[in-house]
Amino acid sequence: QVQLVESGGGLVQAGGSLRLSCAASGRAFITYGMGWFRQAPGKEREFVAALSWSRGTTDYADSVRGRFTISRDNAKHTTNLQMNNLKPEDTAVYYCAARTGVSGVTLRSAYGYWGQGTQVTVSS
Repeated sequence: QVQLVESGGGLVQAGGSLRLSCAASGRAFITYGMGWFRQAPGKEREFVAALSWSRGTTDYADSVRGRFTISRDNAKHTTNLQMNNLKPEDTAVYYCAARTGVSGVTLRSAYGYWGQGTQVTVSS
């Protein structure tokens, strides 16, 4: 089992920044990487960013590429999402997830463990 806890959400004005963190505990070594997803009211949960352990590669949704950065802090055992130049359309509940599937980095089905989510609200 892997337990994930997100933190760092909040309210920010458009153009501002937030940094989300995801703390993992348990059998994190069984995972292939970490991802961030988000879900806005009335919409499907969508892929935001991912980090793969084996190659150290990152993937981003087109809507956030160039503004968001996913990274790993090994000392703190956290996976972080730095969000810059935030827009009102970034408003959503953000979830971190641990990937248990070998492939399908952008697919929800590849992630076997999920955090409880943290709210990000961007005002215009």
